[in-house]
Amino acid sequence: MTAEATADHPEPSPALAARRLLRAARVASLASATDGQPFASLVTPATAPDLSLLLLLSDLAAHTRHLRAEPRCALLVVGAAAETNPQTAPRVTVTGLAAIVDDPALTARYLAVHPYAAMYAGFADFHLWRIRPEGGLFVGGFARAARLRAADLRPDPAAVAAVAAAAESIMEHCNRDHANALARIVDRPGAWRMVAVDVDGCDLAAGERVARVAWGAPVEGSEGVRAELVRLARRG
Repeated sequence: MTAEATADHPEPSPALAARRLLRAARVASLASATDGQPFASLVTPATAPDLSLLLLLSDLAAHTRHLRAEPRCALLVVGAAAETNPQTAPRVTVTGLAAIVDDPALTARYLAVHPYAAMYAGFADFHLWRIRPEGGLFVGGFARAARLRAADLRPDPAAVAAVAAAAESIMEHCNRDHANALARIVDRPGAWRMVAVDVDGCDLAAGERVARVAWGAPVEGSEGVRAELVRLARRG
């Protein structure tokens, strides 16, 4: 579920459109290299509150061996095509450095949007990797390309911290008192719960189904989250 352009929330900038694609991505193509030879593989990303990309990778995978030897990599995320021609699909490629991260909060964030991964997340040969975007290229369709710097992609750190500090209470309150509103927002049958929230939107889950909901514009704190949820529930 994505935010629509309105008078209050105009067409997003390339940087914001790229952020929304990354936040909603559940599958991506990872480009790594071994001995100078490029290699591409399918991965299942999530995003940290600061938009770092999270990957749960097996030590046995070829791309993991590549990243250990050469952490420079790229990730391609593709959205839905507007027409039959797949080149009308928005997409973003980000480059960065990959590193293993041992952070229970980031692991929980990853599992919130990939709940099926809980069955192997604790295996000794699986590790969470983080890629901090250092730049990127957003293509919104034909003749709509924009190069992005790390600063263009990075959300406001103060807003990231404010939403992260309130995230647990926001999710607890919504899941306890506003389950019906969440169902209206996602507009799909099921017992939907909020499992993650950040400056750009939230993730709602019903069993292993997960839906991304984008805010109309990035928020600065819990009051902004509340205002966006009220707006979306009324629209739904």
